[in-house]
Amino acid sequence: MPFRTRTAVSGAILATAAVLLCPAAAAARPAATPAPPPGWSAAPAPADGAAPSAQDRPYFYLAGAPGTVMNDRLSLRNPGGRAVTVRLRGPGGWLVFAAKEVTVPPRTRATVPFTVTVPPDAAPGDHSAELVATAGGTGRGAAGRDAVPVHLRVTGPVLAALTVENVSVRGRGGAAVIRYTLVNRGNTVLTPRLAVRVDGLFGPVLRRAARTLPDRLAPGQSADLTETWADPPELDAVKVRLTVTAGGGAHGSATASYSALPWGVVAGPAFLLAGAGGLVVVRCRRHAKGAGDGQGGERVRSGDGATRPPEGEAAGPAAELASSGSGARA
Repeated sequence: MPFRTRTAVSGAILATAAVLLCPAAAAARPAATPAPPPGWSAAPAPADGAAPSAQDRPYFYLAGAPGTVMNDRLSLRNPGGRAVTVRLRGPGGWLVFAAKEVTVPPRTRATVPFTVTVPPDAAPGDHSAELVATAGGTGRGAAGRDAVPVHLRVTGPVLAALTVENVSVRGRGGAAVIRYTLVNRGNTVLTPRLAVRVDGLFGPVLRRAARTLPDRLAPGQSADLTETWADPPELDAVKVRLTVTAGGGAHGSATASYSALPWGVVAGPAFLLAGAGGLVVVRCRRHAKGAGDGQGGERVRSGDGATRPPEGEAAGPAAELASSGSGARA
């Protein structure tokens, strides 16, 4: 027992000495303070009244026929120590909140009802928007903006239609770029898939199997896209065909022509044609000059005073009469 008492006293003395000798080390470890609560947030309110979470309802999904009125609720959570005033805004005239501005007390969750009215003339298909909540203030977490996606499907006949347009091919260094435009002509959101086929004068040149593009197209939306062709032929005339497909049977295709000819191949025949044309012109001019010299030669005067045509030219009637008259006088 004396040994144990002596040991405990020694330990206490050593601990006290350590604190006295190292005050900086003791001051470096302040008392732990609780982390500040996160700022306010907006989320879809669950149907069962439980606390909303991203796993429960990450977005609003509503479906109804044209003319339908649907109801749902937005949940605003304020875990901070100060009240937060939040302003609410919905997409267009389809969505109306029960209150456009809501003050959420500290450490409270408020629920705001809203209605969605589908216009009678709304086209069937998918429509995407978002609910926006904004707040301003000086407290921690009071200022900020939050948005909740809304996916609305108007029921009715669904048309999936997709076209590929404005296909062109342009060379760039040792590669080529295929430019094209995709247009969603239907009333549902589409995720396009693209396949590329190129055929030349001597057979297939390029085959790219259909792959899913990263862009999703809403109804009526278009997108200008490009496809890189790393090794086009250097001497060929090819036809490029783009084929796009999407869910619901959407299908479209378009073609474009592309000629890859080196400058020498194009310039060589041009120079040959120009040279042949020049040679023909020179020969024609020489032939015309020779014919002119034969017809316009000067007449030759003989010793007896009579003029005769140049050699090879037939004598005219006047020359024949002059010749016969000279013979009679002799």
